[in-house]
Amino acid sequence: MEGMKNTSKHLFVSVIFLLVMLYIIPLGTFAILDPLDFLALQTIRKSLDDMPGSNFFSSWDFTSDPCNFAGVFCEADKVIALNLGDTRAGSPGLSGRIDPAIGKFSALAELSIVPGRIMGSLPQNLTQLKNLRFLAISKNFISGEIPAALAELRSLQTLDLSYNQLSGWIPPSIGEIPSLSNVILGHNHLTGSVSSFTSQTLTRLDLKHNNLTGAISPSSLPPSLQYLSLSDNRLSGPVDRLLGRLNQLNYLDLSLNRFTGSIPAILFTFPITNLQLQRNFFAGPVRPLDQVTITAVDLSYNRFSGEVSPLLSTVQNLYLNNNRFTGQVPGSFVDRLLSAGIQILYLQHNYLTGIKINPTSEIPLSSSLCLQYNCMVPPVLTTCPLKAGDQKTRPTTQCAEWRG
Repeated sequence: MEGMKNTSKHLFVSVIFLLVMLYIIPLGTFAILDPLDFLALQTIRKSLDDMPGSNFFSSWDFTSDPCNFAGVFCEADKVIALNLGDTRAGSPGLSGRIDPAIGKFSALAELSIVPGRIMGSLPQNLTQLKNLRFLAISKNFISGEIPAALAELRSLQTLDLSYNQLSGWIPPSIGEIPSLSNVILGHNHLTGSVSSFTSQTLTRLDLKHNNLTGAISPSSLPPSLQYLSLSDNRLSGPVDRLLGRLNQLNYLDLSLNRFTGSIPAILFTFPITNLQLQRNFFAGPVRPLDQVTITAVDLSYNRFSGEVSPLLSTVQNLYLNNNRFTGQVPGSFVDRLLSAGIQILYLQHNYLTGIKINPTSEIPLSSSLCLQYNCMVPPVLTTCPLKAGDQKTRPTTQCAEWRG
């Protein structure tokens, strides 16, 4: 009998406690979220602030359900995605630092922070996010080195740390993540060579505007690549064998480097829409295998030589200026110009000797032709950029020397 009284007493106390808790913590609030995730959200909130003009954190009221906060996405009792900041274009972002508490979200698959003024380095314990597939923190002020331990994130598919202040080498282990499809590290202060990327799912590699140096091994990049930008570094050496393997490319930008040697003719048959090779030390003839269907081709400021191939006349925007091309401009270029098929044809600063165009022909207003500083008198109605200079023709001594 006494035992039944004690049981009833305990049951009564439990009910009273439950009623009190329901009064203090209304039903449908943060009580359903994993405690570790809840505490991590609180810590992150303390480490970040809205920049003037942003009200991203206005919904982060911890007396309500955190799964209803802006940028917080949950599945069951876990946070699976954090998109920190207002994603509308032009909106002010966040300031502060990324707290190591970010590594406490055991189920987090996606982490992004919009452009703002996030300072400091990347927390080392990001490597605890074993389910992370998407990591994008661009256009902030993240500094320090890229943690080599990020390679432990074997599920990572997208890594975007562009437009920050990162320094040091690109950890070679990053290239060994098997599921990587997008690596975007442009506009930082990264040094060293281009690491080898072995992931056969890699489609986008963007390392532009860094301080990368050295040659690139022909086998360092996978044939799965569709977008490759290495622009504005100090990379050198030949790339013909490398490019010959990347037959899935639809965008290629190697401009503003120190690459040498020739470019493979097969490159022009790839599904590329934009080819940027300007301001390097490429040399030799340019001989496509077939009619070129690329929309924009920029080979300017190199050392290409030989005659201009008529197979290039189908390119809409073609920059061959500041090279060593010789001979006549093919008639197919004239036909395409007059029919407005070519919008930009820059051939200035070469050793070209003529173009067969009727002086009375009118080049469409939508087209630009520049031929000055060659071994000929250019047609009157040609439009050149200001940086082409004022000299219409190349000195005859230079022309004679080049022919010789």
